[in-house]
Amino acid sequence: MCGWIVIDIDATIITASSDKSGAAVTFKKTYGFHPLACWRANTQESLAMLLHSGNAGSNTVADHLRVLSDALAQIPNAGQAKILVRVDGAGATHDLLTHLEALNTARRTVRYLVGWTITGIDEQAIARLPETAWADSLDQHGDLQQGYHVAELTGLNQRAGWPEGMRLLVRRVRPSARHRKNLTAFEQRTGWKYSIIATNIGRMWGIAGSHHPQWLDALARAHAVVEDRVRAGKAMGLRNLPSQDWTVNSRWILAANLGHDLDCWLRLLTLHDQDGLEPAEPDTMRYRLYHLPARLAAHARRRHVRIERSWPWVPAFVLAWQRLTQLPALALGSVS
Repeated sequence: MCGWIVIDIDATIITASSDKSGAAVTFKKTYGFHPLACWRANTQESLAMLLHSGNAGSNTVADHLRVLSDALAQIPNAGQAKILVRVDGAGATHDLLTHLEALNTARRTVRYLVGWTITGIDEQAIARLPETAWADSLDQHGDLQQGYHVAELTGLNQRAGWPEGMRLLVRRVRPSARHRKNLTAFEQRTGWKYSIIATNIGRMWGIAGSHHPQWLDALARAHAVVEDRVRAGKAMGLRNLPSQDWTVNSRWILAANLGHDLDCWLRLLTLHDQDGLEPAEPDTMRYRLYHLPARLAAHARRRHVRIERSWPWVPAFVLAWQRLTQLPALALGSVS
């Protein structure tokens, strides 16, 4: 995806152990909050997060539009970029897809991959697919996944009111034990579990095979990396909101995401070639680098960091420090 900015939108649950402003029972039967957020998959950074009460709906269009707008505002030169937006089934609404289409300009290209809630009409279209229409799907390394199939559903499922040129791709897998209790009558009859994604990608110029359903299906499933970002964000402070006050908790979320982004950029800029540190989780970074066994000493009008020589990650810390000090200064106002 060289040259493309990939934005993943998803919601998560933050539990609360006491009564706090906005805390409520969530759809998972827990008690707490249900924030909606955007992450940039290329850099792993958090672009925007909107605090919601625990009983907030998952497919509220206004919230998706707001958090997406906030995310685009964080991207330099977003008006001249190639942007891919990935959302789960909560994003399959007329207004959101229409808004994403409207973001396209002569200088900006916006494409989307959105989960789709299957209805009876969709199942009727799937039933009309010949067996020859199904092809083996691909994993994230481009290898075939035997037993997992993808097909083009566009044309068999005509829907009014959706953006012109929207494609529907369907994936089928053998249902696991946890899926069997939620299978529809159609899925029980066919013995497959189905899922559909909607996209406006006909072809991504410069990316070979980007029009194939197998490639687009693999790209859509990569949206699951947001779970890693959620886990990292909670490790940086999102796990527990500290106050009874809604405003304070909103500011806490901002501070936690700033810490998350600083951690991402430190690894990207200074530890990208250090084995075990570039993909490190926050707890690993705390143990190896952030909680450094050292002391700050003053001598001859200079300050020195005295690091314990036996600490095994001294070379990594020194390398990161040197690379940070060598980064060019960014003039204020140079980022639009």
